[in-house]
Amino acid sequence: MTQISRFTGEIVPIAQVVTGDGDESAAPEGGGGFADYALVSLHCLRIYLDASYRMTIDLLKEMPQITGEIGLEAADLPSPSTLCKAFDRIEMSICRVLLRQSAQLRDPSKHAAIDATFYERSAASRHYCQRISYRVQKLKVTKLVDTDSQAILDVHCSTTREGSDADLAEQIARRNAGDLQSLAADKGYDKQALRKALRELGIRPLIKHRIFAPYDHAHNARIDKQRYNQRSMTETVNSAVKRSLGFAVRARSWFREFREIALMCVVYNIKRAVKQ
Repeated sequence: MTQISRFTGEIVPIAQVVTGDGDESAAPEGGGGFADYALVSLHCLRIYLDASYRMTIDLLKEMPQITGEIGLEAADLPSPSTLCKAFDRIEMSICRVLLRQSAQLRDPSKHAAIDATFYERSAASRHYCQRISYRVQKLKVTKLVDTDSQAILDVHCSTTREGSDADLAEQIARRNAGDLQSLAADKGYDKQALRKALRELGIRPLIKHRIFAPYDHAHNARIDKQRYNQRSMTETVNSAVKRSLGFAVRARSWFREFREIALMCVVYNIKRAVKQ
């Protein structure tokens, strides 16, 4: 069994559970539309293959085993424009649940680290950017990574650099409060309000204090060094995602770019799971 077949075998059941339409036919019947799980699976395969919409459909027409695992035949595959428009109907909340389910494939340890990175926009003509008044050049992406399994637990995307990293970390930690025992981060997240919020959520903060007074040395000495040093796993994961799935997003609108980033994280989690 090939890796793409194992990947498809993992993403389809997850998509069926998350979308809640696993009992429906993947292909349109009686004038209906494609099942949501089929469209989600196709978009994840598009990201896995790192191909355009048209190239993805062309490649899948030559892969009857892969399309069969989704519940489709080559003649049933949607047109590239249909697949593109369907991406707008995938809500970000669905992408987050997909991400959570994909992370559970490798049994997270409840010890996580957080860090931010930047993604480029794929090349677009100057005329196109002027026509749609689009000026965003980079996306700021903050990832919550399990330090043992290196699975991505959560993601936050932004088109601006405004706002404190510590505030974003608190927001992400609240979404995952019941699943975390500790959270490691570098000094960019050094904020007393964040430490207080994490302790209230039952999460041990592993964030070194900046040295302003002698007692700050004592605070840093009490940090679990082994767990704190694992914060570098976020940099490892960021590098692995960009090397395997690309450092740029193909989508043009910001909300499509956010969904594409989230699905990239889903694909990364499943790829790691099937390799092991």
